[in-house]
Amino acid sequence: MVRSSFLCSLLFVFVCSIFQIKAQEYPKVIISGDYPDPSIVRDGRDYYMTHSPFYYMPGFLIWHSQDLINWQPICRAVPEYTGSAMAPDLIKHNGRFYLYFPSEGTNWVVWADDIKGPWSKPVDLKVNGIDPGHVVKDNGERYLYVDKGYVIRLSDDGLSTIGERKLVYEGWQYPKEWETEGMYLESPKLIFKDGYYYMISAQGGTAGPPTSHMIVVARSKNVHGPWENSPYNPLVHTYSANDNWWSKGHGTIVDDINGNWWVVYHAYANGYHALGRQTLIEPIEWTSDGWCRTTAEVTPIIPEKQVKHGLELSDNFGGKELGLQWTFWKEYTPRSVILKDNTLYLEAMGTTPADARKLLVTATDKTYEVQVEVRSDKGNDAGLILFYNEKAFAGILSDGKQFTIYKNAETRINIPNKIGKRSFLKILNQGNNCTFLASKDGNNWTILAENIDVSNMHHNNYKGFFALRPALVSSGKGKAQFKQFQYKNAVPQEKDMSAYLMVFHKDDTHGLYMALSTDGYSFTALNDAKPIMSGDTIADQKGIRDPHIYRGPDGAFYMAMTDLHVFAKRDGLRSEEWERDGKIYGWGNNRGLILMKSWNLINWKRTNIRFNEISAQFQEIGCAWAPETVYDEESGKLMIYFTMRYKNEPNKLYYAYVNEDYNRLESMPKLLFEYPNEKVSAIDADITKINGKYRMFYVAHDGVAGIKQAVSDKVNGNYEYDSRWYDPEPRACEAPNVWKRIGEEKWVLMYDCYGQKVHNFGFSETSDFVHFKNLEHFNEGVMRTTNFTSPKHGAIIHLTKEEADKLSKHWGMK
Repeated sequence: MVRSSFLCSLLFVFVCSIFQIKAQEYPKVIISGDYPDPSIVRDGRDYYMTHSPFYYMPGFLIWHSQDLINWQPICRAVPEYTGSAMAPDLIKHNGRFYLYFPSEGTNWVVWADDIKGPWSKPVDLKVNGIDPGHVVKDNGERYLYVDKGYVIRLSDDGLSTIGERKLVYEGWQYPKEWETEGMYLESPKLIFKDGYYYMISAQGGTAGPPTSHMIVVARSKNVHGPWENSPYNPLVHTYSANDNWWSKGHGTIVDDINGNWWVVYHAYANGYHALGRQTLIEPIEWTSDGWCRTTAEVTPIIPEKQVKHGLELSDNFGGKELGLQWTFWKEYTPRSVILKDNTLYLEAMGTTPADARKLLVTATDKTYEVQVEVRSDKGNDAGLILFYNEKAFAGILSDGKQFTIYKNAETRINIPNKIGKRSFLKILNQGNNCTFLASKDGNNWTILAENIDVSNMHHNNYKGFFALRPALVSSGKGKAQFKQFQYKNAVPQEKDMSAYLMVFHKDDTHGLYMALSTDGYSFTALNDAKPIMSGDTIADQKGIRDPHIYRGPDGAFYMAMTDLHVFAKRDGLRSEEWERDGKIYGWGNNRGLILMKSWNLINWKRTNIRFNEISAQFQEIGCAWAPETVYDEESGKLMIYFTMRYKNEPNKLYYAYVNEDYNRLESMPKLLFEYPNEKVSAIDADITKINGKYRMFYVAHDGVAGIKQAVSDKVNGNYEYDSRWYDPEPRACEAPNVWKRIGEEKWVLMYDCYGQKVHNFGFSETSDFVHFKNLEHFNEGVMRTTNFTSPKHGAIIHLTKEEADKLSKHWGMK
């Protein structure tokens, strides 16, 4: 299993080499964060893209790329406009760039001879409708499509309209059983290819149910129709709530310099509506009958030169004007900002975060941290918040005398400010669960509030199609001062780690234990070596075994355990030794696992899964044991894998995908690995990704039970059998677990020596997974315990100092 020392990189890795691009499944994010309604145009080898700004000003941030994967912002085209601007169409015609967009009940156009500007002032086209789409007829006449299938002619210069709108297209009739918001035919984007005008439209509504949105295709020989719907519709659609991406739609198609075609569109990350709609890309192909459909076959572009990707959000305010990352809310007032001596002075407005002056950035990560140094002026409240709209926000403000904590727009509490007018504020957002902190020096932090849930702050509850964005706030009088604004992905990496956490169980209690180490050699159990969780409080069988802990790509902790008490009859919890007849179902014969998720290792959300309740095909399984968790980078999903057998047959290793909330399987269990001799059991798999290879250590009951290794290029199968035994034990052992020494190219293979009279853990160390050094057992060599003995089936991950200190403090450990 992938250990925390190999914390998975961001959910989407931006790459440009052929190998790396082919190794990833589509769709994939090209711009993360709230960048909806993408419109993209190719100009030779260059690609330009922009999105809906809504009320965020200055608007229409334009991005540049030469490979469609790596994007860099270059300018904001429309600083100020009236209303909420959205759904643009960026095109180039006769050497000039045009940007069409709707706002305030009409459609507007701006133009520029250079994509970097200067751009013209907005010109009112005096035509209603939304989501304009520009197209040029074969005779040079220009037309503008809007939603609901209407089209109107444009003047030759594209800056006014001629005549009236005409209804020429009624959309594609999707199955009435599909769960959507409604028809909502919109987002017409048009191209001309091989004698046909192709119109790419959106239907189904842009939010609401996960399966709402879609992209449909129609074609015609004439811009006025008649339009023929594609037999391959929809081009893009979210069919299931289990999809990684919800409400996929609103697309533009574009070709590249290699002749490939792509569709660029937006979608919500599953469970993360608060982040807004992110920009995705997927390759398409043209069929022999002249239609487009998605494909996996593509020859990607290799850029001429590598450029920095993305938009830097952190700011030391050392420039002469605001950076491209900043926007105002419902105003464009650059005169309210002064930049001087690496300080941002923000003129106050209003009395609460709802009507205060705000500068916002677009968050790009599921788990992130923002902090800033703040000094409030006389009569001024200043601070740091997460802002969706006037009715949905959360954060910290201070007037120098007290902190005002907004848990939401309706709930606020006041805390005395003992720091003063100058303070450092921080918001840690871990998967929509926030912690608010303050500091005098930016090093030692005090928690002001925690477990602030912001997951509901999104369009489905508050409308508007916005996103929850970090914002600097200045309300009341005077000017607030801000220094050193910092934004970062808050998923710790190995360089941030300084401690080791071990989880294990013990046969005498069937409870969950934790132990900490600062050096990876000496471990001390928390809670005075008593269980931190009793098995009878979390398990159907009143006992847990085989705990495994994993840090996911979102930074959360995922713990999986076997739901089983092997001494339940002895302890008076069962009248029989096993839940079912041991002659038929074998030793243990449980059917359940326990899945738990936490952001802080203290507060856990738990789900009990019983396979016999999932499907009839699992009614007769003999056991479900030793679950572990890993992240499948190819599918972009969490995967649990575990030991399972049918009745009393040999054990095999299985896997299934699980949702990010870690409370529901998203696929049926499939075979992961079985021993070459089908009569021999393989159990207790542990998978670690190292240098592109997945190394699975497992237990083979081929004679005396011991540890073997199998290696694959993919996490969910194709493991190659290796006959070598990798443990040095003369007696039976099980439960292998591989973890890395922090800052060293050394890995430790830990295992449970259950075959000896007193249970213990054994350890072997390697740097190449061929040569292993025997470190002996706990308290017999370099590995030590300080206050516990006889641990069973353990797993180890890395922790930051802050995480370890918080855990120690919670359990009263010095």
